[in-house]
Amino acid sequence: MRKRFLIGGLLSSVLVAGLPTAAGAAVSPAAKATVTAGVTAPAGAKHHWGPVRSAAGHSGHAAADVWITDFGAETFAVSGTLRDRDPHRDHCAYIRARFHYVGGGTGWAQPRSTCRPSGAFRMSSDGEITRVDVRVCVLDRGRRTTSSCHVDVIRAEDIANWPR
Repeated sequence: MRKRFLIGGLLSSVLVAGLPTAAGAAVSPAAKATVTAGVTAPAGAKHHWGPVRSAAGHSGHAAADVWITDFGAETFAVSGTLRDRDPHRDHCAYIRARFHYVGGGTGWAQPRSTCRPSGAFRMSSDGEITRVDVRVCVLDRGRRTTSSCHVDVIRAEDIANWPR
């Protein structure tokens, strides 16, 4: 029975990974939230948002597999795995979150980066939020600058079957 479960999980993750998509094609937020087969959530995370990849126009890229907690929670968290896919030695993967608070105002989480093939990250808010902007970039360590950034805006209403 256990082998059947394991093989089924592997097959579903291969099938999901093999879905045809054009490079750089837009994926709807609802589709991102529902394609979670074979993916393990970080501790405390509840919803799988999916991959967020830095913008095109560079030889390499940065990517993050993003998980989030409930929007109704007092402290909201964005966590997952950050991947450096850039062949340049001094280029690294970079992620940062901007939280939009219920009472008004915004706040940035401390950025996280990795120059390794992958590394875990976790960023949390200081209170209840209405939306979070997740920014993934390529970081040039020598110049201390970011480039090829892409921002995914995540709101509760974007998630399919989200409890309201």
